[in-house]
Amino acid sequence: MKPWFAAFAVFLVASPATADFQKRIYKVVEGSRPHDAAVSADGIAWYTAQGQGALGRLDPKTGAVRQIKLGPNSAPHGVVVGPDGALWITDGGQNAIVRVDAKTEQVTRFPLPKEKGYANLNTGTFDKEGNHWFTGQAGIYGRVDAKTGDVKVWDAPKGRGPYGIATTPSGEVWFSSLAGDYIARVETMTGELEIVASPTPGAGARRVWSDSQNRLWVSLWNSGEVGLYEPASKQWKKWKLPGDRPRTYSVYVDETDAVWLTDFGADAVVRFDPKTETFQSFPGEGVRQMLGKPGEVWAPESGNDRLFVIRY
Repeated sequence: MKPWFAAFAVFLVASPATADFQKRIYKVVEGSRPHDAAVSADGIAWYTAQGQGALGRLDPKTGAVRQIKLGPNSAPHGVVVGPDGALWITDGGQNAIVRVDAKTEQVTRFPLPKEKGYANLNTGTFDKEGNHWFTGQAGIYGRVDAKTGDVKVWDAPKGRGPYGIATTPSGEVWFSSLAGDYIARVETMTGELEIVASPTPGAGARRVWSDSQNRLWVSLWNSGEVGLYEPASKQWKKWKLPGDRPRTYSVYVDETDAVWLTDFGADAVVRFDPKTETFQSFPGEGVRQMLGKPGEVWAPESGNDRLFVIRY
């Protein structure tokens, strides 16, 4: 597909609460249904085109967009930038982890063991050894060995539900289980787990992210809250998102330790300041996982076939 240009900017300066933030919206390929987004060190924004079995590449400087086909039956979900600079994708349609070289665009697949069946792959992260860890909502979590490419899969407690996954600055890998209603620390050498129940029964731990202090921020889908778990004290705190019926989908913590969330109940991206315990809201319809780099947070709007960035 040839690059095309369709970017435009919206400046959010209507009130003091948003005066320090600039939002810019980019149209991507029609029908792509961008699910997750990530931005590489060179500023290129990448997204999983779940509706078209591809990885999307957006150059924010020009608005040029193109897509890289991932293979037969592809239905990509999550994307992260690896320590090797490549894009690593959890591809539910191919039941495989897919690596795309950012320079050559070569596609490499790491299929899951056939005996484990369909995993409904969700999200990935990297440990400090460079191994790729991933979740599958069908009830698994697993690892791609960075040196050998070997794929190992474990059955998750309580069956289906493993969803978000993240690595703390200290190197701990944690995942969240939406249906299982817990978060879990993975012993990366053995695959064994330390299970921590959600702060409210039935809250629904959907995604997880770490701040600079190794504290875990969790999007609590069913209760419309954001939870904070401190592994050192083993204590939870939680806050309700603004609005009548919030539904907290994703969570991302930026370099200032501000917490970014998506609220499907209000069609909004919400920024939470842990220091003041206050929220700011920005329009954002159907935003899945957000990722970013210093000064920027990127969000995919799956229903509108577009990405947007908020610069701060």
